[in-house]
Amino acid sequence: MSSRARLVLFLFALSLFGALATGRGLLYHLVYVWAGLFLVSYIWSGVALRGLSLHREPRSLRGQVGQLFIERFTLHNGARLPKLWVDVRDHADLPGYRAMTLTAGLRTSGTYERRIQRASNVLELIRSGAERHWMVRTLCTRRGRFRLGPAELRSGDPFGLFPVSRIEPEEQHVVVLPMTVPLHAFPVPSGRLPGGDALRQRTHQVTPHASTVREYAPGDGMNRIHWPSTARRRRLIVKEFEFDPLAEMWIVLDAARMTQHEADPVKNGSSGFLGIPDRPELPPSSTEYGICAAASIAAHFLAQERAVGLVSFGNTRHVIQPERGTSQLFRILETLAVLDADGVHAVPEVVKIVGPRLPRGATVIIITAGLDQAVLDSLRQLEYSNRSTVLVLLDSASFGGPQVDAGMLAAAKDTGAHVLQVKNGEDLAGALSNRRMMRHHFAA
Repeated sequence: MSSRARLVLFLFALSLFGALATGRGLLYHLVYVWAGLFLVSYIWSGVALRGLSLHREPRSLRGQVGQLFIERFTLHNGARLPKLWVDVRDHADLPGYRAMTLTAGLRTSGTYERRIQRASNVLELIRSGAERHWMVRTLCTRRGRFRLGPAELRSGDPFGLFPVSRIEPEEQHVVVLPMTVPLHAFPVPSGRLPGGDALRQRTHQVTPHASTVREYAPGDGMNRIHWPSTARRRRLIVKEFEFDPLAEMWIVLDAARMTQHEADPVKNGSSGFLGIPDRPELPPSSTEYGICAAASIAAHFLAQERAVGLVSFGNTRHVIQPERGTSQLFRILETLAVLDADGVHAVPEVVKIVGPRLPRGATVIIITAGLDQAVLDSLRQLEYSNRSTVLVLLDSASFGGPQVDAGMLAAAKDTGAHVLQVKNGEDLAGALSNRRMMRHHFAA
């Protein structure tokens, strides 16, 4: 019961008292009006949400920062009576959740109208058996796992005396993958095994190193068939492959709490349509820059058919074994999407744990904002054990942390590791791309 209903009750009591006290017919008429208004509004509100059903259909339950997440809503009126108005309020926690374009209309009449609306909006005059549709297009601006729903339906009588609401418990979750930037090149150290020899370890993957042949077995792919041997023996013969250590990349992302820094955000005042930014920008956080760098490096090498793995010790220890293909890319991106850099193990401890398990000749790419003597010792340990290293150093000073020691930086380069520095606000694609190597390659 709203304040308007209490006012109607007060007027009803006042009119009844005046009619009984004076006996005037006008006051009796007012008593009947207030009583009828109260009763009709109560009954109207009781059936206002009956027969309504809301269905949401996301195009995909996986999005990516910088792309649009699209969801389709359908509100159906299965009751015999039309609905004067329905207020649909969605309680999704996806940042920037709003409808860019609403396509609404009655399927029975075939008429449509277009207007700018949010995901939560008011729909008017929904006839019996009719449906209303609208599309929600949201620019994903932050990685993570977010909830879609629940939705709340609100309605009531035309006079607002008895507002009613109902929760649609349907909930779904969407995973927003981190943003990736295209890399033109990346410094890849040369292999440490002489001649690029293959590692004598059988694999079910197709690699450039074929070791032997065998007879076909059910489940073998057509790309494994060795046609010359098949023609000679007149039966299907397939190739056996071995690992190529030079194609194996390990990305070690520092997710320790003590090495993360975040600067104050700077508003540049640029915004797009309806205040939505034209393109998302990375927050001034070493965590987000590190995650974007790891995702971009993984996408770069997986596009080159290299085997890429990921190691990161946050609240949860994530170890993804190196594999090739698009499925591996999504596996890494989904892990980075929910990664929480709140761990207690820094890079030296992570290298001490996983370092002995890395194969000889592999390339280890370390992404961290903390550079100290322990990190230098880890680089030397990897180099001495015939594992090539690349250090992506996030400039902690630009993220509000301490200044990077110049002596430490020079010592990191002396270990034999390729060192790339990334600063807050810098073009990440340019910082990670090895432009000097590209110019040298084209000049040669």
